Amino acid sequence: VTFATGIAVYFISDDAPKGNYSEMKKNGTMPEVSAAASFRSGAFNFNTWVLFIQYACCFGVELTMNNAAALYFKEVFDQSTESAAAIASIFGWMNLFARGLGGFASDTMNARMGMRGRILIHTVFLALEGALVLVFANTKTLGASIVVMVFFSLNVQAAEGTSYGIVPYVDPPSTGSIAGIVGAGGNTGAVGFGLGFRQLGYKDAFTIMGCTILGSSLLSVLINIKGHSALLWGKDEITEKDTALVVSEHD
Repeated sequence: VTFATGIAVYFISDDAPKGNYSEMKKNGTMPEVSAAASFRSGAFNFNTWVLFIQYACCFGVELTMNNAAALYFKEVFDQSTESAAAIASIFGWMNLFARGLGGFASDTMNARMGMRGRILIHTVFLALEGALVLVFANTKTLGASIVVMVFFSLNVQAAEGTSYGIVPYVDPPSTGSIAGIVGAGGNTGAVGFGLGFRQLGYKDAFTIMGCTILGSSLLSVLINIKGHSALLWGKDEITEKDTALVVSEHD
């Protein structure tokens, strides 16, 4: 299925909203920029690293839960291996729609409030995620834990969607580099949180993870993208039409 999908993408899809890169370069819409210049620009953008941390606290949490959830339900609620794995799989099944829901919510808020709306809904999902982790850590019954996990998972993956609702605006000519750096935040978060689960009991590990996520949501006030409103100040000076992913010349 993956192979067939890859073939279909190659022959059917476009590289960007304005067409294929080869055509854009030919007509001058997309001047060539070196990979090094693109990476340097993305890596030295403060917003990139705020999103790196926040993505560590959503996708990193998802990867951690994929590893820890089955063992948690087996050891804490005395479930069989099969039952614990089935319960834990619910977390992953939320991927079918929750990440897309985050992207849809980001676009909807952008239509209403501009970039402030994107940052606001991103912050809300992160804050709800962190709060639900703390609730999950203190839930004593199996049924309640499953219910909390469902809503926890929804917010985790919606926050992933809202993260990449912001990424393309940070520095359009360097979007690929920024996307890569932010994506690496997920793996970094998984390593960090995974060490917590290895060294600590479940409740302490979940508590630290929840507090870290809540802390990351506060970092949204520091996101300040040129030409766009921040969470608490400024206004959008660049229209949606102007923010099409067109690569500009670099010196």
